[in-house]
Amino acid sequence: MKHTVTKVLAGVASAGLALPALAAPSINKGDTAWMFVATLLVIMMSIPGLALFYGGLVRAKNMLSVLMQVFMVFSLIIVLWCLYGYSLAFTQGNAFIGGFDRVFLNGIYDAAAGTFSQAATFSKETMIPEFIFVAFQGTFAAITCALIVGAFAERVRFSSVLLFMVLWFTFGYLPVAHMVWFWAGPDAISDAATLATVTENAGFLWQHGALDFAGGTVVHINAAVAGLVGAYVIGKRIGLGRESMAPHSLTMTMIGASLLWVGWFGFNAGSALEAGDIAALAFINTLLATAAAAVSWMFGEWAFKRKPSLLGAVSGAVSGLVAITPGAGFVGPMGAMVMGLLAGVVCLWGVTGLKRLLGADDSLDVFGVHGVGGILGALLTGVFAAPQLGGQGVWDYVANKASPDYSIAGQLLVQAEAVGITIVWSAFVAFVAFKLVDVVIGLRVPADAEREGLDITSHGESAYHL
Repeated sequence: MKHTVTKVLAGVASAGLALPALAAPSINKGDTAWMFVATLLVIMMSIPGLALFYGGLVRAKNMLSVLMQVFMVFSLIIVLWCLYGYSLAFTQGNAFIGGFDRVFLNGIYDAAAGTFSQAATFSKETMIPEFIFVAFQGTFAAITCALIVGAFAERVRFSSVLLFMVLWFTFGYLPVAHMVWFWAGPDAISDAATLATVTENAGFLWQHGALDFAGGTVVHINAAVAGLVGAYVIGKRIGLGRESMAPHSLTMTMIGASLLWVGWFGFNAGSALEAGDIAALAFINTLLATAAAAVSWMFGEWAFKRKPSLLGAVSGAVSGLVAITPGAGFVGPMGAMVMGLLAGVVCLWGVTGLKRLLGADDSLDVFGVHGVGGILGALLTGVFAAPQLGGQGVWDYVANKASPDYSIAGQLLVQAEAVGITIVWSAFVAFVAFKLVDVVIGLRVPADAEREGLDITSHGESAYHL
């Protein structure tokens, strides 16, 4: 099933009718201001949010190493994004990867004319400066790569982490982002003829009708699969199952999770690229699904383990954030609540039963939360995006309204295709990248260094001084 706009434009053209005119978009200062805020919120959820969340979950001797890895992976990817990543993800090339029109951010500022290029918002009625679009999308790429760190925490060389991220970002993240999110790029859509042209060059999964509002496939499944592959390739931590590997600071983890929740409003509501009704829908859905998931995980854990834990509550909240991400701007609030309730209990199983079945030492349960939650959310988006269930359906970009033509079964197949392609591609790229890094510089720190802790052995510092 393809997006409605493609079918509409094809029908208009075959009938020999004139393509409808679209209102000329212009810069909206309110939308632009909101995108500055949303971008800052995503930076906050990465550093310090994700860093503290992960840091609190490891042993004290590895706290600083995790903070360092998250901080520097985020920084490295932002640099690569501005050098070539943005261009390959968001310019026209083919259905699988973009071109080089925006390498080094070339072409955004026209020095001769003294003008800046603009990017279209979700409704295509107003515009925002392309530079803030670049920054916003760059934070998505950076946090996606940083998420992977949690799967192999406490045992990998710092240099290996950085080299792997360069390879996986280039060949793993960018193609998936282009396939799912690229359809019109940053260009202004001033008439339906231009819209028809760019949709012909849209990303492969977008053309097939995949719905991913803010990154269920691009961010969470993509990162989680890469992390799981890394856990298998690198192997288990020394002493796993024999020594205590309990989180050293659940206080830090709770602070990090809270920053993630607040920052996620920029992540999800910001993906509308404007301060409008779709952003408001994504906002309430993010709030409700997260709270519902925290409640369902806590009660599920309480029922099976007899005690509700703080770690369970915050993990549940993160699972809800993950699950609602692909559908934040597509499903209705009650659909979001159901998605959150299901995410809490399903991801609880993901970090317990499924983790035992997989047998990998996924240190911080990246796959159990982000992989399982992302897959669940992507599939349920196909269900709850249905107009008859309060969702937005498939958006008709020409008529600027939801299309009544929606099949839950058909959309579920499309969502499953997007999930499957993301899993296969991310796993393949990650496996090759890990193997290459292992050959070139080696993946794992020496056993003695791992036992002593990466804070001292890798960085010559300690997070704490007694």
